[in-house]
Amino acid sequence: MWILFAFGSALFAGLTAVLAKCGIKNTDSNVATALRTIVVLIFSWIMVFLTGSFDSISSVSGRTLVFLILSGLATGASWLCYFRALQLGDVNKVTPIDKSSTILTMLLAFLFLHESLTVVKASAMVLIGAGTWLMIQKKPESAPKPEQKNASRTGKRTSGSAWLLYAFGSALFASLTSILGKIGIEGVESNLGTAIRTVVVLIMAWVVVFITGKQNTIKNIDQKSWLFLTLSGFSTGASWLCYYRALQTGPASVVVPIDKLSILVTIAFSYIVFHEKLTKKAWAGLIMIVAGTLSLIV
Repeated sequence: MWILFAFGSALFAGLTAVLAKCGIKNTDSNVATALRTIVVLIFSWIMVFLTGSFDSISSVSGRTLVFLILSGLATGASWLCYFRALQLGDVNKVTPIDKSSTILTMLLAFLFLHESLTVVKASAMVLIGAGTWLMIQKKPESAPKPEQKNASRTGKRTSGSAWLLYAFGSALFASLTSILGKIGIEGVESNLGTAIRTVVVLIMAWVVVFITGKQNTIKNIDQKSWLFLTLSGFSTGASWLCYYRALQTGPASVVVPIDKLSILVTIAFSYIVFHEKLTKKAWAGLIMIVAGTLSLIV
């Protein structure tokens, strides 16, 4: 059953990336993260009450609470990096790097959760790593567009490779989220654990918004952006509920790779919505990532 929840997590996570990309076009990424988290929080607590999980809140141990809080902080950091990367870079390049957190997660699961590191898993890590590298290779440079020429004349700078740093930051914190979440979710009902973590993420996200002084930009968000931010929040909530339900009964070193298959959903929608096309190298990389992930399931 945990495999079904893992695939459900992948589906909703894939939709999240595209919906969020639409929602942050004209919105500060930190503000967008904070607003989305409100939707996720409401959604997750509704699920807690619908499933009757709230009654078990008094039995949550201090150790479990600590790891849930740490997992929430790591999630918040991952989100802030991820959506900033999405704002600066292409979805079909940011997403593969974020999904490369699988490699670090498998290593951490081996070191701290004592999950086995077999030849199959090692081979999968090589495939996923090599596939990620191929997918982020730059396309051959073409003649600069008129707007790029104008930007250079007026002294404006493009984002350059900043999206790459944010994407790798997202992957790092995502891997920590998985390990900390695995430890924390063992001592609590999965829906309740997800809701508790979301409270931490919400607080962290809004602290960042106020520290950066971006709270005044909320009034400038258009209706279309509000719609996509709300939808991405619901999609994220559904993904989380599936993900931590899968983590509760399944091995982290397998659940996480399945979740990362969301890249297929993201790539498909990025082509349909944003017309982002893959190069031959990127296609080869995508095939390697999927092959490596499927080898773990088999």
